[in-house]
Order: sequence, then C-alpha cells, then structure tokens
Amino acid sequence: MKNDFKSIWHNLKKSWMFIKEEKKYLILFFVFSFCLSAVSVIMPLLSAQMLIYLTDGLFKNLLVIALVVFAVGIMNNIFGYLYNILFHKYSLKTISKIQVKIAEETMKLEVSELDSQSSGVFIDRVNNDTREIINIFSDLGDGIIDVIGNIGVLVAIFFINKVMFVYFIVVITTIYVLEHIRMKKFFELDKKRRELSEKNTGLVSELVRGVRDIKILNIENNFLKKAEEKLVESNKESYKMQKVNVKYNFLTGTVQDLSKLLLIVLGVYLCLNNQLTTANFVIIYMYKDRLLQLLRYFSFLVELVKKFNVAATRVFEVIDDVKFKKEHFGTKKLNKINGDFEFKDVSFSYNTDKIVLRNLSFKIRANETVAFVGKSGSGKTTIFSLLNRLYNIDSGEILIDNFNINELTKDSIRNNMSIITQNPYIFNFSIKDNLKIVKDDMTNEEMIEACKLACLHDFIMSLKDGYDTIVGEGGITLSGGQRQRLAIARALLKKTEIILFDEATSALDNETQKEIQQAINNMKGEYTILIIAHRLSTVIDSDRIIVIDDGKVIAEGTHNELFKNNEFYRNLYEKELV
Repeated sequence: MKNDFKSIWHNLKKSWMFIKEEKKYLILFFVFSFCLSAVSVIMPLLSAQMLIYLTDGLFKNLLVIALVVFAVGIMNNIFGYLYNILFHKYSLKTISKIQVKIAEETMKLEVSELDSQSSGVFIDRVNNDTREIINIFSDLGDGIIDVIGNIGVLVAIFFINKVMFVYFIVVITTIYVLEHIRMKKFFELDKKRRELSEKNTGLVSELVRGVRDIKILNIENNFLKKAEEKLVESNKESYKMQKVNVKYNFLTGTVQDLSKLLLIVLGVYLCLNNQLTTANFVIIYMYKDRLLQLLRYFSFLVELVKKFNVAATRVFEVIDDVKFKKEHFGTKKLNKINGDFEFKDVSFSYNTDKIVLRNLSFKIRANETVAFVGKSGSGKTTIFSLLNRLYNIDSGEILIDNFNINELTKDSIRNNMSIITQNPYIFNFSIKDNLKIVKDDMTNEEMIEACKLACLHDFIMSLKDGYDTIVGEGGITLSGGQRQRLAIARALLKKTEIILFDEATSALDNETQKEIQQAINNMKGEYTILIIAHRLSTVIDSDRIIVIDDGKVIAEGTHNELFKNNEFYRNLYEKELV
C-alpha cells in the first residue's frame, strides 16, 4: 500500500510538470467544479422545502422557492458551460504536450528496443494512456468535492437524528465492502487487458501498413483469422471486466434498493414515536441518494487514481529511461567533419545467437569512394548501421576523424552523414515536404538542383501538382526507383560529408542506374562516399573495393586488383555476368 502511494505521488508530480503551464485554466476549472458541487448539495434541500410548502398549502412560499430553484438552475447551467469550456481548453493543450513528449522520447529509443517491440506498445500509450493522465486532474477534483459535499450531508444528518446517522453508516459500509472487492478484481483483469490492447493496436497497424502485401499474397482469410484470435482474446478480458462490474453493480444496486425500503420503514417508525419530524424526514429522504452514493464516489476516486497510476507508469516508462533503453551519446561536438573513419577490431551481434561482425578492421580516407561487396548476410548493411550509431558495438572501436564514435554527440554523427537505403521510408507528405523535412530553410533552387542531380525533377514536373504532390503512406504512389531517387535528393540536400549508399540503385532500371551512377561520379572527390553494391558493375570505378565475408574483411583493392588476385571477388563478379 505504501509503495502504491509513493508510485501515485511520483506520477502525480511528473504529470504536474506538463499541466502546470495551464494551471490558470485548471484553477478556474476547480472553482466552477466547486460551484457545481455546491449547487448539487443545495438543490435537494430546496426540493425538500418545496415539498413541505406544498403539503402544508403554503403556496406563496412555494412560488418563492420555485423562483430560487429556477435561479440556481440557471447558475448551474452557466457553471456547467464554463466548466466544460475550461476542461477542454486545458486538457487538449496538455494532452498535446504529453503526446509530443512521448513521441520525442520514442525517437530516442535504441533501435534494438524498437526491433523487439510491437508498434502497438507505443501507439497505445500515445493515444490512450495520455488521456487517462489528464482525466485525473479534472475527475479527481470533481470527485473529491462530491465526496466532501456528501460527507457534509452525513454530518448534517448526525445532528438531525443519530439513529438515521447510524443506519446510513451501516449501509455505506456494506456498499464499501462490495466496491472494494469489485475494484480489486477489476484491476487484476485490467492489467492483462492493457497488455493485450497493445498487441491488438500493433496488429491493426500492421494490417493497415501491410494491406497491399496481404492482397498480393491472397492471405486475407489467414490474416483475419489471426486477427480474430487476438481480438477475441482481448475482448474476453474486457468481457470479464464488464462481468465483474455488472455482477457487483447488481449486488450494490440490490443493497441500495433494500436500504431505501428500510429507510422508509425506519423513518415511519421514528416519526410515529416522535423521534423525527416529518420535515426532517423529508429532508433526509431527499438526500438519501447522495448518501448511498458516498462510497461509490469514494470508490470511483480510488478507481480513477489506480487507472491514472497505471496509465502514467506506462507513459513515463517511455519518457523516462527506465523500461526501454534510450540512445546515449557523447559530449564532443564536431560541427563539420573531414570524413575519415576507421573500424578497429569491431565485433557485433544483434543477439547472442549469431555474431554478425568478427574483429572487423578497415580505414576510410576523407573524400574517398569505397564500395563494400559480399554475399547477402555477410554484414555489409550492419556496418552502415553501426557507423550511424543505430546500434552499439559489442567490442572494438569506431573512429570518425580519430574521435571514438561513443564520444561524439548525436548531431556530430548524424548531421554529417546521410544513408540512402534500399527501401527508404517516404513520409505521407508532399514531395516538397519530404525534402523540406531534412532542410527546413531550403530554397526552391536548392530543391530543384537536388532533384535534377537525383534524376527526379523531370518526373515530378510531369505530375499534375508537381512538387506539391502527396505521395501516400510509405510513398506508395511512387515506384521503387522513384522512392530511392527521392531519398537520394534528400541526402543531397543535407550536404553531409559522408554519404552512404546501401544498395540504393538495386531497384532502378539500367538507364536510371547509369544516371544515378553519373550523379555519384559527380560527387566523387568532394564527399566520402561508401557504397554497398548489389551489382558489382556499378562500383568498378570506386577508389577501393572492400570484400566482406562472414563479418570479416577478406580482401580490398581496386576492381582490377581484386579481379586478378582474389578468387572470391572474381566469382562474385563473373556470376553477375552470367
């Protein structure tokens, strides 16, 4: 219990960091919440008084009270309007802040964490758990005021009649026991439901992203069967939760109905024995629902706090460096690098089952064009990932301009390096915005120049909306070659010292490949260019070719040197000619 309180208090303090900037709205929100609660306490009292005047035939007094009730009702509507306006104003602003923060921190996660987790783990926390955090600061304040108001009613009954007070204490205690059991069972099931919900969110995300491949493979039925199994499993947990609620709501409702009957019996008995006046009995009866709901309000607060704590813990697991590992960089800042780098006895594995690189060593000089060749799975792409620090090496050193890569800041590494992958991700923006995302202040001249160099400008101008054409999620409206050329244009706009081509011409036709090759040749001598080659014919003019096999360098040299002296390279080249 003590640990639960510490966890709740810890999460409240963390959440307040996002909410405090909007505290002026929150304070006003609580003021109007208090006013609404005060009205809810007053209205039953006025209604009871109206009933007394009606039964006593005091019609003038009844009209006066009716006017008061009308005025209070108008005030209640005004308070309710302002209450809702302020709630939406502060909650939407605060939710956005938390969602932006969790998105920001997700981008700081190690790639290995993203590899091992379903996307639903993060989508669910951004979309759903952030809202639970905000609700605590509105519903909690509202609920606390309701509880305080109801306790005030209970105190008033203590002074009106002690027997009635004891009676309500017994009823409230019975309801509390039932609610306590319900909440315990509910939250045990809720934990499992949330875990399943994350998986389902990831599954839906995969369905949307992979719908084209699902259609091509004609596996709609198989995929839907898999989805149905997961959704049914999750819905079963939700059903169990609702079953708990329905069962205990039934029991609680029965207790409340019985208590109302017994209240009438007890009230009649007390009135007949002159221990309670009719007027006071009417007042108590008008307040009965408030008193019977007292523990339910209290249970609601407990449930709300627990929901908040679960949601906040899940959100701050991403925001804080607790459950998911974050990327950590050094403090040495290099605004511009020369482009020299070296791998010294580097070993790496994605998991402990298989070593990908084994004591790999090589040097690259600034402004040199170097190609990496080898069989699939030999570790070529991994070299680029490590150079960009998407993963951390197991042993050895990677040096950039003689600085250990672990000492450099993120910007020193990634602002000076561009990777053009075989399957680049194109965002669901316009072509212009896909380019602008790497250089926000680019001019139209720079944009067009980069696209011309990437052999993309003529295609863009053939489109109806030109550079303003929306390309769809993942650039689906573009061909594979067009996506790669757009990625090349993005890299050219960054104007980094190191440009890495990870089989970036493999999806291009021969004519376009020649144009891209010419673009690469135009950059030779001005940039450090590294190329992972799918077609060896595209890299024969490189300054050097490094041959990789089984995570090790087995040879290096020019094309002519390797073709003459290395059988492994010669076999790779000759297979391509067949």
